[in-house]
Amino acid sequence: MKSVEVVAKTREEALEIALKELNVDESQVKVEVLEESASKGLLSFLNVSKIKLRVSIKEDITEKATRLLREILVNMGISAQVEVFKRPGYINLNVNGDNMGRLIGRHGKTLNALQYLINIAVHKDNKDTDRIIIDAAGYRRRREENLERLALSIADRVKRKGRKEILYPMPPQERRIVHLILQDYNGVITYSEGEDPRRRIVISPEK
Repeated sequence: MKSVEVVAKTREEALEIALKELNVDESQVKVEVLEESASKGLLSFLNVSKIKLRVSIKEDITEKATRLLREILVNMGISAQVEVFKRPGYINLNVNGDNMGRLIGRHGKTLNALQYLINIAVHKDNKDTDRIIIDAAGYRRRREENLERLALSIADRVKRKGRKEILYPMPPQERRIVHLILQDYNGVITYSEGEDPRRRIVISPEK
């Protein structure tokens, strides 16, 4: 993250100097006050003020998420590559390398927790609403295929027997997949109940 440190008499003057040096406008930077002082000049009735700022160019949400993910992988001792793909409303970070099972965790719990934490970190003090999706070795694609088979199988049974069924707890992203798969399925409806992280989908006869 590129930054400069500037000393001037006022904050406005220091910030103006920094913005010119970085060639950006104020909305693109983070400003930190490193030092601020006021003292008597050579003539005791004159005040001499001084302020020191560190002005840094803000990372965009994609850069920050990618950097944080790579730092976490290093700290976990996982050697991997991170590929970035963008689509409307989403930023996909796909991880490929060794020990992907360790990154995914049982039923994807480690991967989901990592995704949750990175979303919190990158959206703090940032107005960008794009959601970060983290995948490892194609796990989420395989998981989506499994969810589709599960949802359709249970929907068939609910429609045939006329009794609702409650699925096991799922994170929001997986619940959304199930809702979308069954939104046009005749004869059943879906809704969620409970509170995260124990929130579940209910598949119920339409009537």
